[in-house]
Amino acid sequence: MNTENPDSQIIKIPIEDVLDLHHFKPKDISSLLENYLVECIKKNIFSVRIIHGKGAGILKKRVLAFLDKSRMVLSYSAAPGEAGGWGATIAELNSDFLK
Repeated sequence: MNTENPDSQIIKIPIEDVLDLHHFKPKDISSLLENYLVECIKKNIFSVRIIHGKGAGILKKRVLAFLDKSRMVLSYSAAPGEAGGWGATIAELNSDFLK
């Protein structure tokens, strides 16, 4: 997946079951997640760990707000401690979303 940043550079993101958001701006999170999760579903990836970090919680709030509203998401929860704990969220995706 490609996404443009404000400097007009294209960042290539491999479609995997883990997405690290540390290099993205909070304002870009909704569109990034929308596109990324669609690509995951296309590749039959239905469980994704989204790493937003522990910091001030800005990225986490954006992630959870998106997940709350998205029809692609069946459920989500904090990652277990060994997978990032409260610095990451596991989202379970709707395999029927694109059908």
